[in-house]
Amino acid sequence: MAEHTCQQDHSHGNNHRHAHGHLSDIGFIIGVLCFITAIFVPYENMKTIMYLATIILAGYHVIGEGITDTFTQTKINHRFTPNVHLLMTAAMIGSVLIGHYNEGALLILIFAGAHFLEEYAEGQSRREITNLLKINPTEARLIDATGTIKKIAADQVKKGDHLQVLPGDQVAADGVIISGSSDINESSINGESIPREKSVGEEVFGSTLNGSGNFTMEVTKDSADSVFAKIIMLATEAQANQSPTETTIKKIEPIYVKTVFLLVPLFIVSAPFLLGWDWSTSFYRGMVMMIAASPCALAASAVPVSLSALSNLAKRGILFKGSTFLTHFAKIKAIAFDKTGTLTEGKPIVTDVVYGDQADQAAIDAVITAMEKQANHPLAEAMIAHFDRKELSQQTLKVTNQAGIGLVAKKAEQHYRLGKLSEDLLIAVPLKTAIKQMEAEGKTIVLFSINNSVEAVIGLMDQPNPQAAAIIERMKQQGIQTVMITGDRQAAGENIGALLQVDQTIANVMPANKAQIVQSLQKDYGLTAMVGDGINDAPALVQADIGFAMGEGSDAAIDVADAVIMKNDLTRVDYAYRIAKKTDKVIWQNICFSMLIVAILVVLNLIGKMNIGLGVIAHEGSTLLVLMNGLRLLRKLPE
Repeated sequence: MAEHTCQQDHSHGNNHRHAHGHLSDIGFIIGVLCFITAIFVPYENMKTIMYLATIILAGYHVIGEGITDTFTQTKINHRFTPNVHLLMTAAMIGSVLIGHYNEGALLILIFAGAHFLEEYAEGQSRREITNLLKINPTEARLIDATGTIKKIAADQVKKGDHLQVLPGDQVAADGVIISGSSDINESSINGESIPREKSVGEEVFGSTLNGSGNFTMEVTKDSADSVFAKIIMLATEAQANQSPTETTIKKIEPIYVKTVFLLVPLFIVSAPFLLGWDWSTSFYRGMVMMIAASPCALAASAVPVSLSALSNLAKRGILFKGSTFLTHFAKIKAIAFDKTGTLTEGKPIVTDVVYGDQADQAAIDAVITAMEKQANHPLAEAMIAHFDRKELSQQTLKVTNQAGIGLVAKKAEQHYRLGKLSEDLLIAVPLKTAIKQMEAEGKTIVLFSINNSVEAVIGLMDQPNPQAAAIIERMKQQGIQTVMITGDRQAAGENIGALLQVDQTIANVMPANKAQIVQSLQKDYGLTAMVGDGINDAPALVQADIGFAMGEGSDAAIDVADAVIMKNDLTRVDYAYRIAKKTDKVIWQNICFSMLIVAILVVLNLIGKMNIGLGVIAHEGSTLLVLMNGLRLLRKLPE
């Protein structure tokens, strides 16, 4: 059961969770019946007995927590460390001592009821993160050396094992498909509910759900090192790592309670002299003051909000390592993006082809296709995608890759070359002009020549991520400085930067220097976020105030970043930023509202317009309103 929101949570590792169980529930229900009975019973003695029964049956766990937790925490901290339960217990005892049995019973009844509701509300905010544990794989179908299949516990799976995965099975570990194919739901990893088709050679992740196919896989990681295991570890960290606001509230809560315990007796003693009250009125008003000044709503102002936000993000494949990083993200002044694979697709395409005046374009395309189909360089896929067509005649060429030159092939008396610019090539003026234009635009240039005469100039370029321009614009609208960092040449970087309209493009950057650039941005602008792939950007992600790793669940991303998107989807960066901003706004709404209610109740008590019953209703009502306001963060934000 979730932790009571008004309760201490100390750094000593003693998180006091109170599983009240069925006995408390039954006791509370009987207590409610006793209170209702007391209202209608005509005899005063019977009324008193019913009210006392209400206090004992409905409130014994409140009283017990007030006394035992205060004793335990006082012993641990070596100083008096009371909690709100003790405040309520003291107010109840005071009411009984002056004969207000009905109000003492009402106080305990409403406080105990609110206690259950608060635990339920906070439990809702933890649920998405905690539910990760429920989808942890429990068993696997191991194929042993003899080919026999047997079921074993998922935590016994080791790297190198072969597993059979049948339709509807949960994938037990990270691995690679070695036979078969299927559609796999990977929502537990990347938040994407649409199943992905997977076949031989493709990676699969533990905890994902197999669809209608069956396949055999080889395990590539021990169960403790799987992506899902690291997600659980990350989610656990998220619940423990609190924002500065949450930590401050936790620290001041016991101080606040002790102050109330000190001021209430002083108020009771001084009121007859300062306000002219009799001692009975003064004592009664002191009990009301104790309730009115209780910090329960303040204690519930931040933690449920942050947990709701983290749960919302986790459900959509955006994992933060704690609310402190969410707080930082809401206050960033600059955001730096790695270019390749983040702001761009990471896969170059052919953007320009300029042929010589007398060139046979179809024949050239056929030769380029034949040569590239035998190549293994990074541009081969892009070249084949552009030049390969059904109507081209299929050619067979013997191709070699010559260092410093490129791909070369020979057919009859013709020597073909596909590579970079060199001095021995003959280039017509129109093609030279095309080369200069492409160089100015930062494109990668490949020349196709026949017998050293260039017949075609090919320009390739990595294309912007379709989501990138919109995300950059959204950040700029928030007054955030946008920066693109790339190892590409200045011209190539500036061309992409201009397309995306980033504020600043920094090119020719070695991976080792990215952290220095982030440090410079922090000095110039303040809190800085870094968005990268989590591998070669690791130093920059660590240096940033909030390191945002994008990747399909890569180990490096999870290890080094403060937040991880389990899918390459830039829109989730924007979604996380909007959640972060709303979280900060709701927390301060709650803090201001809770303190305003305390002030109003105290003033009404001083002018005699407040009693214990109204005080408890207003106090617990404000706490529940604060909780409900925080639970709004569980809802998906509109696009």
